[in-house]
Amino acid sequence: MTDHYFSDDPAAPATRRRITVPIAGRDADVVTAAGVFSHDGLDLGTRVLLREAPPPPVSGDLLDLGCGWGPLALTLARLAPGARVWAVDVNPRAVELTAENALLLGLGGIRALAPEKVPDDVRFDVIWSNPPIRVGKAALHELLQAWLPRLVPGGEAYLVVQRNLGADSLHRWLQGNLPGRQYDVARHGSAKGYRVLRVSRSPLKP
Repeated sequence: MTDHYFSDDPAAPATRRRITVPIAGRDADVVTAAGVFSHDGLDLGTRVLLREAPPPPVSGDLLDLGCGWGPLALTLARLAPGARVWAVDVNPRAVELTAENALLLGLGGIRALAPEKVPDDVRFDVIWSNPPIRVGKAALHELLQAWLPRLVPGGEAYLVVQRNLGADSLHRWLQGNLPGRQYDVARHGSAKGYRVLRVSRSPLKP
């Protein structure tokens, strides 16, 4: 199985390489390595999410869930320099690469760390994720049930999922398994065989 978000001990040697990728509309030189998801560039699902998701709020706490080498976190930090961007991954190599890339690009708002290192009281205005579908439904559902309820009232999560890997069934599961009346789940966009799902938490009533 290819190493990805859920690989906490990647087997591939940590052969590092520099690549040039677009980050928030500008080319950026970043470092990647084997044993991290899509180490040779931006995968198609991430490209779709970056194209379809609306700009994040300019401040607050933003989450890249399953950060890999950091393309979503780096984009969030460039678009929202006043925000705190939390980049989490169980793969320590991914966390290290994201932190290094943030330093390379001068993006001081990024905090790259293991999931358990995020303080329990942090709540997120926006979550972006290319989630690890191939870990299986049980592990994926556990992951989403842990993090989506940490949206602030009025917050939104954007998840990109390949259609033939269960995007529509995940859509239905989210509709039936998040706390009733607090969340709205909708298809935000669709392109190149991928769905972008939006999970919105209801704002507080005045």
